[in-house]
Amino acid sequence: MSDQFELYAEVREDLGKGASRRLRRLADQVPAIIYGADKDPQPLSIIRKDLEKALEHEAFFSHVLVINIGGKKQKAILKDLQRHPARNSVTHADFLRVNEKVAIKVNVPVHFLNETTCHGVKVQGGMIQHQATDIEVLCLPSDIPEYLEVDMAGVEIGDIIHLSDIALPEGVVSVALSLGEDHDLAVASVVAPRGGSDDESEDDSSSSSDESSDSSED
Repeated sequence: MSDQFELYAEVREDLGKGASRRLRRLADQVPAIIYGADKDPQPLSIIRKDLEKALEHEAFFSHVLVINIGGKKQKAILKDLQRHPARNSVTHADFLRVNEKVAIKVNVPVHFLNETTCHGVKVQGGMIQHQATDIEVLCLPSDIPEYLEVDMAGVEIGDIIHLSDIALPEGVVSVALSLGEDHDLAVASVVAPRGGSDDESEDDSSSSSDESSDSSED
């Protein structure tokens, strides 16, 4: 796991949509909230540039964070981000407090390895399709993996990588797989080049038509 992330926050007393807009526009801060762990929700404000800098790191999204509120530190994970539909800037952040002894659900990013040397791509001319870029897991906060790896080197055209094919660290379970085998969803696959199958079908159809015509003439 990477170094611990720590965000400094202030308690937000002025609430409501108008207050949030003023906070973003005049103070260049982002409204946020922290909740969970059998404690009351607490509205916060975070300096925009500090939050945006932290968001540059992939690990921030699946890492246990420290929210420093006036010198009092609380452990939490980022639960949700709201962004402006046009500018894509962060407009609100939700943080969930964590208890080190209680398992939590969190989405962990997937890293696809050896895509350029994948057999189905390099040798067979196929294309890789990603059906998922992260996986929801259940584990203790201290066991949250920074990311999960999927090795694409030996994958051929027609092969599908499922959740059950991904090795999970000890103490980490897939939320979907815990619901049963019928939830063993696809994560990635290698497919034939677009148009390849269609062209072959058209060729086969043309050949059949020609043969039919020849038979009719005879």
